[in-house]
Amino acid sequence: MKNSIKTATIIFALAISSMGFAQDKKANNIDNSNIALQGYSPVSYLDLGIAQKGLKAHKSEHNKVVYYFTDAEQKKKFDANPSKYLPQYGGFCAFGVYAGAKFRPDPNKFIVKDGEYFLYLYNLELDAQQLWLAENNHKKLKSTADTNWKQLSKTYN
Repeated sequence: MKNSIKTATIIFALAISSMGFAQDKKANNIDNSNIALQGYSPVSYLDLGIAQKGLKAHKSEHNKVVYYFTDAEQKKKFDANPSKYLPQYGGFCAFGVYAGAKFRPDPNKFIVKDGEYFLYLYNLELDAQQLWLAENNHKKLKSTADTNWKQLSKTYN
């Protein structure tokens, strides 16, 4: 009995201590390896306006989140100014955030506007990028999404 209590206490202490080192998955759409954007390059989205899968050989870590790039030049750009290249809403679907929920986007569905990029959910039943565009009011949608993100970034969804 004493050993099981001791073991449970040690496991609990380890779990609590590791939480401080774990990346905040509430505010970042990352996998279990802390890789953002499903391995797509944030520099490609913003600078080139295209979705390109990054390479393991060219990766950087920012705030415990890992980003992949297509080449050393992209990595250098990101390292010089990471906040410029971070996805809006932690990489979650912008339309979902506007609607009050967090969804994993399709990395090939995105919009670049005013020096920012927004990712969108896409599946057989829903094309969130088209819903966003159909509203024809980016400023209003972004304003609502920004307000919602203040709360959503602190929650699991």
